[in-house]
Amino acid sequence: MKQVIRRGLREIIVDEVPDPVVSRQHVIVRPVYSLISSGTESASIHRETVIQAVAENPSHLGKVWQALKANGPAATFREVKAKFSEYAVLGYSGAGVVVDKHTSVHDLEIGQRVAYGGEGTGHGEHIRVGRNLAARVPDAVPFEQACFTTLGAIALNAVRTAEVGIGDQVAVLGLGLVGQLIAQLVRCQGGRVIGIDLSPGRVELARRLGAVHGAPAGEGCAAETVRSVTSGRGADCVIVAASSKSDAPARQALALCRDRGRIVVVGAVELNFPWSEMYAKEIRLLMARAYGPGSYDESYEREGRDYPLAYVRWTENRNMEEFLQLVADGRVRVGELITHEFPLEEAPRAYETILDPSAASLAVVLRYPEPEAGESRAYAPKTRVEISTPASSGGRLRVGAIGAGNLARWVHLPNLQSIEGCEIRAICSQNGARAKSYGTRFRAAYCCSDYGEMLEDSEIDVILIASRNPQHAPQALAALAAGKHVFVEKPMALTETECRDLSEAAARSGKLLSVGFNRRYAPIYLRLKEALQRRAGPAVLNVRVSSPGISGDYWMADPETGGAILGEACHFVDLMYWLLDSEPVSVAAYSLPAGQKDPAGLNNLCSSFHFADGSVANFTYTTNGNRKFTSERVEVFAPGVSATAEDFKRFQLHGSAVRFSPARWFPEKGHRQQLERFFQNLRKGGQAEVTVLDGARATVCCLRMLQSAQAQAAISIDWQSVVA
Repeated sequence: MKQVIRRGLREIIVDEVPDPVVSRQHVIVRPVYSLISSGTESASIHRETVIQAVAENPSHLGKVWQALKANGPAATFREVKAKFSEYAVLGYSGAGVVVDKHTSVHDLEIGQRVAYGGEGTGHGEHIRVGRNLAARVPDAVPFEQACFTTLGAIALNAVRTAEVGIGDQVAVLGLGLVGQLIAQLVRCQGGRVIGIDLSPGRVELARRLGAVHGAPAGEGCAAETVRSVTSGRGADCVIVAASSKSDAPARQALALCRDRGRIVVVGAVELNFPWSEMYAKEIRLLMARAYGPGSYDESYEREGRDYPLAYVRWTENRNMEEFLQLVADGRVRVGELITHEFPLEEAPRAYETILDPSAASLAVVLRYPEPEAGESRAYAPKTRVEISTPASSGGRLRVGAIGAGNLARWVHLPNLQSIEGCEIRAICSQNGARAKSYGTRFRAAYCCSDYGEMLEDSEIDVILIASRNPQHAPQALAALAAGKHVFVEKPMALTETECRDLSEAAARSGKLLSVGFNRRYAPIYLRLKEALQRRAGPAVLNVRVSSPGISGDYWMADPETGGAILGEACHFVDLMYWLLDSEPVSVAAYSLPAGQKDPAGLNNLCSSFHFADGSVANFTYTTNGNRKFTSERVEVFAPGVSATAEDFKRFQLHGSAVRFSPARWFPEKGHRQQLERFFQNLRKGGQAEVTVLDGARATVCCLRMLQSAQAQAAISIDWQSVVA
């Protein structure tokens, strides 16, 4: 399908990307019109030079420095360079017809007219959208007006946040698209609108659409108008819908507001209020977040879990539906806001129009091609897009990679590209634009949005799985069934059943399955293992991990999808087994109180392991702490040996006559070494060094840790019986 893409920092193109595939609680929409959000989308088009961008936002340098410390100079330079050519999807508001839906969606039908929203949906010929971000369009509302729904819901949520009542004098500061919609919605609530903008034309438009008064921003005109209209009291509420890198709109809002009035911030402005004035007026400062309750909540937007109406009356979806009804009733007029219309193919011109001040644009909409006469409207997605003609394989192992997150782009795909005898044939991601971007960057033969495309490709020898944790086991099972070798990122599985199924599938297929336990190959940990191999008796290990990044709304922090223990602590369970070369036999663990969202209790625990050779280990894993603190530290103690390893950089060994403490500038985490060994063994017909049994051991041990923490009792570890 054709989709509007920002390539690099500023170039707008229309490119061919794979069609989306329907998933649980999602529908596929064929748009008829979509609206370009001039404020949000133009802000993501960086017209300034790199030096100017850094000068205006020095935090960019901080991000580069943090990436440099975590990944080293080569990888960081590679990623910074890639920013100048990678794809990004623009747009999040449109309207069209449902052409496909998942069986879990029961209240929308194929052929139904809907408006859609959601970050990342974009401007494309087919859009995959969560059920709760699709709203039915009344028959009286044409598509070119229904495509305003997302911005309308944002405006409606702002007005609800402002608690506008009958007779309230409300100043709307900034009369772009959202500001114009807010002005009309305030009138619907019984408020009297004072529209303020730098553009006299926009002020006049707001007055035509119902604002009682209007004034140009700046030079005291707005303040004088507000004083005159309100008998010198000031506005009851000021809604800031402007976009600015300065604090001028915020300060002006404060000047316009009456004593004990309200300021509601919708636009992206610098918030810098004089404390004395805020205190003297006792101002209430409120932020309006996106469309309303449900915004940025994955369980609502992606998983389709609605909030009960009796407890949350106006959710994102209900705000969208109400806005459409107001348009249908004629109480909100959006047709007069449209200044330009372009066909999808001319999207670059549309963005040029928005960025050109002389065009005086407001609402710019994209029109999509209608089906030709006799053309079927049935959805037949083209989920594979060819990128390049592959060279003769020459005996190289061809890889299909699924998952296009940070680990794939920073680590696995660059490593695959550089390993001798290895060739990236395909890259798969649900995000078609990202699949195309990575496929082009890493010179894949094709990209796809349907995993089945790679499974059916007889030329693919190996599947590399770097998707989200709950998908690892199902995707690995499907790859083994298709006769592919598998390299799966940790965790291999999240349940005992998945461990058993994968063990049986690997044995049945005769294919290699290896798990991404890269610490076994990191130079620091190889030295630590060498030190322990000289021990004359049982050892004591102390492993401490701090991962404050896995907290809050980050998907891996959710205990329902395994949480940080199954998702990340499995690394260190495998590390302890490998360092000692001894099976864990029991564990006792205690966690922070369960039931807390952040920090999630079961993501924060202390545990003690007992091993078959008599060794013991203390393992502490926490998502608390400060990000600047060391992430991981491993200490080992055995007769005559004490050693520590820290953050892949620092190693210290204290033996009978040796003290060795080199320090690395940058971490070496062992990812490349593990992949190289995996492909070497494949070419030689050998066995995987990290096997399905290692993956099962780590998963089962983590499950026993969680069970012990919940039961507050020691639990034996009988992982072999799970895969027997």
